[in-house]
Amino acid sequence: MTPPEAPAPAAGAAAAPPPFDGADLRVPASAGELFRAFHALALQGFGGVLPVAQRELVERRRWLTQAQFVETLSLGQVLPGPNIVNMALMIGDRFFGLRGALAALAGLLAAPLLIVLVFAALYGRYAQHPAVSGALRGMGAVAAGLILSTAIKMLPTLGSNAMGRPVSVALMLATALAIGWWRLPLVWIVLGLGALAMAVAAWKLTLRAA
Repeated sequence: MTPPEAPAPAAGAAAAPPPFDGADLRVPASAGELFRAFHALALQGFGGVLPVAQRELVERRRWLTQAQFVETLSLGQVLPGPNIVNMALMIGDRFFGLRGALAALAGLLAAPLLIVLVFAALYGRYAQHPAVSGALRGMGAVAAGLILSTAIKMLPTLGSNAMGRPVSVALMLATALAIGWWRLPLVWIVLGLGALAMAVAAWKLTLRAA
């Protein structure tokens, strides 16, 4: 019996990109392409740029593997300043040095800066309106969902972490509890759990090399 043929995609429907395993990493053609890429993801990043950055840089443009994205995010998270700004500088520098870092940063901040200024002025005028406060609460829920979805996408990288999956999950849960339940300052979490994670990873790598 001949198996039924898979239904053809509807006209105009975009095909889903194949899973990315890092085998065909690409390189941006110019600093201008870096500017346009970060400009585009900044304009899509309502409620947070990080989920859009993961989809744009890893899944769509394939400039980074998932593991490289997590490593860059980890470094950007522990450095002072917004993590996505730190990541833009590091990714731009990775491809075109200082010129690429400035192009990525300019693309990330140019249009959002104008939009934020306009919305800040409007918010100052209409902040007491019930519809405005309700809209902001709703957007907060969407932003939390976007961040959670990005975290779920990055979970598979724990399997290749030098610390191993159980230790990685334990540290992840400890960090979530420290921030969400105990409300500890972020600087102490980075210095405490971050330092512990680096020490464990270094110890595991030393054992592996031996």
